Amino acid sequence: MTNTTASAQGYLPDPRNESVLIYVDGAFFPRDEARVSVFDSGFVLGDGVWEGLRLKNGRLIQLQAHLDRLFEGARAIALDIGRSRLEIEAALGETLARNNMNDGAHIRLMLTRGLKSTPNQDPRFVIGKATLIIVAEYKTPRPQSKIHGMSLFTSTFRTSGPDIFDLHLNSHSRLNLIQALIQAINAGADEALMLDPCGFVASCNSTNFFIVRDGNLWTSTGNYSFRGLTQKAVIDSWTAAGRTAFEKNMTLAQVYSAQEAFVTGTLGGVTPVIRIDGRAIGNGEPGVTTKLASEIYQDWVMR
Repeated sequence: MTNTTASAQGYLPDPRNESVLIYVDGAFFPRDEARVSVFDSGFVLGDGVWEGLRLKNGRLIQLQAHLDRLFEGARAIALDIGRSRLEIEAALGETLARNNMNDGAHIRLMLTRGLKSTPNQDPRFVIGKATLIIVAEYKTPRPQSKIHGMSLFTSTFRTSGPDIFDLHLNSHSRLNLIQALIQAINAGADEALMLDPCGFVASCNSTNFFIVRDGNLWTSTGNYSFRGLTQKAVIDSWTAAGRTAFEKNMTLAQVYSAQEAFVTGTLGGVTPVIRIDGRAIGNGEPGVTTKLASEIYQDWVMR
């Protein structure tokens, strides 16, 4: 499982990443010296929330929307961030400044409930404040995925409802999605397509999923998938351009017969999908509507 050429999260190697400084609770460390305790809530149980942000031309794309989701997620799980919104923004800015980053970077902001006195799941055993980690790296998505498109495999692992595991929370716990991805990799695909508990198409394991039918964009309702900010930006920019996007239930049969398909994510933006479960989508090549959606999205987020 070492080939990440066509991964939705794949990126080109960049030697500058060897010397980046990692933010750990207000201090900076070389990447091979950055540490958290084995008693940290995030390590013990994946107890925390995170955000992935992209830096382009000196701007953190959709920064306020990412902070909205971070603080909303923390409130939902009764996690006291212990820092104001402005303090989080300042930490992000300092991390970019210390690394002299202005463009082409991907930032992973990770927040956990903090250090525990013993490794258990009870939050009352937390001692001290929440742990804040910021990892900023230079990441250029691999061009092969954009040029040639990705392949998906429909996993037997399904997404869950909010009564079981709320995917609207950007939780560190991702085991179900990782299991789906492993299944897809073993089937020779690049990423997993996941169904919801009712059998409708929900999302991929790390990206949101779209199809193109009659020139319109279709994506899932979001009831059983994560709330992708890139997904929302693609929908908003597409409709602002006077075009039609549907958020609706869709079946695998409708997916297989679509003219085009693509996925969306913070790192890759819009990435075409050319094959699902061994079947070619459309003519088996990245489509013109996908290309247009990508262009409209890029213009939209850089306004």
